[in-house]
Amino acid sequence: MAKVLEGPGMGLMRKWGISVPSYVVVSSAEQFDQLAQANDWIQRGKLVAKAHEALGSRFKLGLVKVGLDLAGAKAAVREMLGRQVGSITVSQVIVSEMVPHKDEYYAAVKSTREGADVLVANCGGIEVESNWDRVKRLSLEVGTTPSPDALEKLAKEAGFSGTLAKQVADFAGKLFACFDGEDAQYLEVNPVVAREGDGALVALDAVTLLDADAKFRHPDWNFQYAAEFGRAYTQHELDVMAVDSKIKGSVKFIEIPGGDTAMLPAGGGASVYYSDAVVARGGKLANYAEYSGDPADWAVEVLTDKVCSLPGIKNIIVGGAIANFTDVKKTFGGIIAGFRKAKSEGKLNGVKIWVRRGGPREKEGLDAMRALREEGFDIHVYDRHTPLTDIVDMALQKSK
Repeated sequence: MAKVLEGPGMGLMRKWGISVPSYVVVSSAEQFDQLAQANDWIQRGKLVAKAHEALGSRFKLGLVKVGLDLAGAKAAVREMLGRQVGSITVSQVIVSEMVPHKDEYYAAVKSTREGADVLVANCGGIEVESNWDRVKRLSLEVGTTPSPDALEKLAKEAGFSGTLAKQVADFAGKLFACFDGEDAQYLEVNPVVAREGDGALVALDAVTLLDADAKFRHPDWNFQYAAEFGRAYTQHELDVMAVDSKIKGSVKFIEIPGGDTAMLPAGGGASVYYSDAVVARGGKLANYAEYSGDPADWAVEVLTDKVCSLPGIKNIIVGGAIANFTDVKKTFGGIIAGFRKAKSEGKLNGVKIWVRRGGPREKEGLDAMRALREEGFDIHVYDRHTPLTDIVDMALQKSK
């Protein structure tokens, strides 16, 4: 799952016919000046400025300013940029046109085990949280699309009537089309507003969660994902995400500052299992990582290089269960290439490597790992007959 910030989220909705305010995303006051000269709506209308970061409660934090003129928007950009909120430094501000409105509504589509739910309510903004009983739901099975009649019925159940019920149904239909067409897992618009003058429904905000593994189907996804853990992604993490988007199978990597035990497990289950074992035995994780689904050896090499680049590590655990179809020799070839590259750059001095794996061509793969001892690597290799977490016990005991 990948979180997308408000600007690109609204861009995706616009692509599917949903009305959104005009907006720009800026990283400096100078950039805002340039865009203001190129966009008449910035010069002549009222504006809204918001910190463009994965932050909750932006309004309460003073990171949302409304009713601004050009000078006020520029001042807000200067004030917000560089502000530190917890571990996040505000690096972008989204400036949009202010849409005059009176009423606010709510609409969302979320993935479920059975398919998807379409949600609408005739209240929006902060009111929806305290009036969740007014949110009405249309549940859909996997592979089905809501009909216009079903969506209009949902709108009426939520308290809309007449022409507005049809408008809300149409809006919800477009939101579902965006959800389905963009491989989303969750889309939320809060608030949806009826613009004064023409009554058109406009999305004033966007919460967007996408299936990151579907990126290969979307060449227009030229935006970065927002980190889910209170900080921006590091360059190493972004590099692995870029590789992950291009391959069959998967590679994942998240850095954990301050740890001394690096992880390079095969499979999501093994990655959690080994991580739990390290923590349970008093170790300090330096990262989360996994490779699975028989990824290309070059992709595993990139992942290995990032793991070896972690500062202050004493151990690297290359663990996995008995694979069904992942070629152990091939993926170990990528790991070995990554180890050699790291050693040539002086990154593995004093680092012990612990390996436990089984699966197709495991003997060839394990033998290739053992051969690294002759090249000066401090490596300890075990096969399927060694319990998975024994290498964790050995690694942490040896590192004490």
